[in-house]
Amino acid sequence: MAEYQNLFTTVQPVGPLHDGIALPRGDWRRSGQPFLVHLLGRIGNAQVGPIYLGGLGVASLLFGTLAFNIIGFNMLASVGWNPLQLIKQLFWLALEPPPPSFGLSIPPLAQGGWWLMTGFLLTTSLLLWWARTYRRARQLGLGTHVAWAFAAAIWLFLVCGFFRPIMMGSWAEAVPFGIFPHLDWTTAISLRYGNLFYNPFHALSIVFLYGSVLLFAMHGATILAVTRYGGEREIEQIVDRGTASERAALFWRWTMGFNATMESIHRWAWWFAVLCPLVGGIGILLTGTVVDNWYLWSVKHHVVPSYPSVMPMPVDPALLIGAKP
Repeated sequence: MAEYQNLFTTVQPVGPLHDGIALPRGDWRRSGQPFLVHLLGRIGNAQVGPIYLGGLGVASLLFGTLAFNIIGFNMLASVGWNPLQLIKQLFWLALEPPPPSFGLSIPPLAQGGWWLMTGFLLTTSLLLWWARTYRRARQLGLGTHVAWAFAAAIWLFLVCGFFRPIMMGSWAEAVPFGIFPHLDWTTAISLRYGNLFYNPFHALSIVFLYGSVLLFAMHGATILAVTRYGGEREIEQIVDRGTASERAALFWRWTMGFNATMESIHRWAWWFAVLCPLVGGIGILLTGTVVDNWYLWSVKHHVVPSYPSVMPMPVDPALLIGAKP
C-alpha cells in the first residue's frame, strides 16, 4: 500500500464545487462561476471562485487603481510619454515627494502634489481593505488575526510616509513611490542618521523577520513530515492529540530541545511575523526625531565600541606656526 505523500502529491481531494457558507442578510452576492484548475490543486485548493468584494472591496480597489494610475502616468511623463522607455527604465523611475522647501504645505502638482494625492488615495485603499478583512472575518465567524497582522504592515507604511514626515515637519522625509528609488531612500536615511544597523529596533525587526521565516519553514516541514499520520488535520490534533502531534513534539524535543503544540506554534510564528514591522516602524519613527546618529547613540550607551584611532587627527592649517591669515 503506497503511503500518501503531499510534497509532490498526485492526489487531489476534489469535491463538488461549492459557493461557500450562506452570507448574512444585507451582504452582496458572490460573483462568478467557480471552476477547477489542476495546477493550483497541486499546491492548494483547486477551486477558483466565486469572488466576494462588497462595498468596501470595490471602494478599496477604486482608490488603489487611481493611485496606481497616477504613479504610472507620472512615470510615463518623466520619460517623454515613451512606453518603451517606461518599460526599460521602470525599476529606476519614481514619483518623488515634495522638496523640503514646502514643509508640510500642499505643493503644486508638478512639485510633489501628485505624490501627496497618491499617498492619500493609497492609504485610503489600504484602510478600506483592512476594514473589509476585519468585517469578512467577523461575518464568517473567524478570529481577526489576519486583520491585525495586516494592520502591523499598514503601521510601517504609515510611519514611512505619514507619521515620521509630520514629526520631521516635511513631506520630503517620506518615501518616494518607485522600486529602486525607495531602496535608495533606505540607504540615504541610514547614511544620514549614522547607520540603521546600530538602531536596536532595526536589529529586533531583523530578528523577528528571520525568526518568523525559520519558524514557518520548520512548522511547514514538520506538518508535511507527519501528514502520513493525519498531521494536516491540525485543529483535530489541537483538541484531540494523536500520533501525528505526538511524533512531531518528540522530534522537536529531540532536535530543538523544546516543542510547541499544534496551536502554540502558530502563535509563535504570528507574533514573530507581526513584531517585525511593529518594531521596525518604531525604529524608523525614532530616526531623526529622537536620535540624530545611531552610531553615536550606540557608543554612548555602550552598545558598540568607538572606532579605533588609526590615523592622526587632522590639523587645521590656519593654526600652524607661520601660517598667513
